[in-house]
Amino acid sequence: MTPLPRRTFLKTTAAAVATLPWIANEAQHAKTPTTPKTSGVTIHVREMGATGDGKTKDTLALQQSLDRCSLLGGGEVILSAGEYLSGALQLHSNTTLRIEEGATLTGSPDMLDYPLAQVRWEGKFIKGYSAFINAVDASNIRITGPGRIVGSSAIVGRLEKGTRMRLPALIEFTNCRNVTVDNIFTKQFGMWSIHPLLSDNVTFRNVTIESGADGIDPDSCRNMIIDNCTFRTVDDCIAIKSGRGSEAYRVARPSENIHISNCTFTDARWACVSIGSEASGGVRNVVVEHCKILSAYTHGVYIKTRSGRGAFIEDVIFRDMDVAGCREGFLRLNSLGSGLQDQDPVPGDEGLPQLRNLRFTDIRVQDVPQLVVATEIHPKKPLDGLVLANISGTCRKGMEIANATHVDIRNVTVTGFNGPLLATKNVTGKGLAGAVELPASVLPKIPDEILPPATPYILK
Repeated sequence: MTPLPRRTFLKTTAAAVATLPWIANEAQHAKTPTTPKTSGVTIHVREMGATGDGKTKDTLALQQSLDRCSLLGGGEVILSAGEYLSGALQLHSNTTLRIEEGATLTGSPDMLDYPLAQVRWEGKFIKGYSAFINAVDASNIRITGPGRIVGSSAIVGRLEKGTRMRLPALIEFTNCRNVTVDNIFTKQFGMWSIHPLLSDNVTFRNVTIESGADGIDPDSCRNMIIDNCTFRTVDDCIAIKSGRGSEAYRVARPSENIHISNCTFTDARWACVSIGSEASGGVRNVVVEHCKILSAYTHGVYIKTRSGRGAFIEDVIFRDMDVAGCREGFLRLNSLGSGLQDQDPVPGDEGLPQLRNLRFTDIRVQDVPQLVVATEIHPKKPLDGLVLANISGTCRKGMEIANATHVDIRNVTVTGFNGPLLATKNVTGKGLAGAVELPASVLPKIPDEILPPATPYILK
């Protein structure tokens, strides 16, 4: 039998999975990743020569402690009270980094202290600076407090001027398994704070994230829990990603099985919970529940991608949420034109992303400017499956939806809005009675078709 091409196989498999009952997804979300267990040696970094005086660079003593711990079979590396100034550090398998009460691990301001490596930035693999704390191809690792991890306030922005290389993230896990970050305070300045990439079975619990950019960006990761965390960020609090353009589309590594619960979000520039816009590997099986949105510069929830990304965003649940302080609205769906276009986009209809099975239930909003805007959907790939149920509170404008099938709207009891509660264009489903038609003048322009390149894209 001739084997199926990889992309065809993935699509066939996805179609088969889509036929399973919704409860199968719920069961997947309920699975709790295993907390990494480490036992063995205990290494105090001061015994390895670290000063903890906040002035002397302790990089060598800290890295030697981490290396020794791994070489001796694993265990704990302990930072007692003090301020430990350091360049980039690498964690190895079977290691716990414990930062005790009164201890702060602080990033060096010197760019020479961050080695260059292959990193992912906005969905593309490029040359850039290693994160302050990073792990690559490691398993059974843990970072725990109750101390602090603080990046350098001297390193601001996301790309280095001149070279355009990505600046250091605060914490980055690449191709790792069984990772826990818990009971710790983190602070970052200009670049993304925490970036798990191509990793499996990752848990963030009881973490405070203060960031001058994004908070946590799961990127082509699976089986992740983010629980009881507090976000105070300038950019997205959480942004779920899976790469950009033909490169990520060929790799076909989705972000999937992500459970976010009991979190508090405060955002100063963009959205609180975002999916995309770099989503060319796909995103599926995401649950966000029992959370509070306190402030969002744009929307509380923004699901975003664009023509040329391809792939899918599907089986997403937001439920039991309190939403306030949003400058533009509670929910925006955009599959047409969010984010940078890739230099190698996925061409034709295959490059049109599919949004499918999005559910928003038991949502309480307070004075949001608009409840829902979901008009930026390509008519060739309409949104398939949107549930808006048990939504209450106050808003100044209702819901606008275009190019969607299997819509189910029920028990939306908001007050205070001007104009119609629901306006639609090319929408079918339940709960649409009384909707007015959206005028063509408010609908976005459909982007031009992306033609195949003269030379087919080759992953290399």
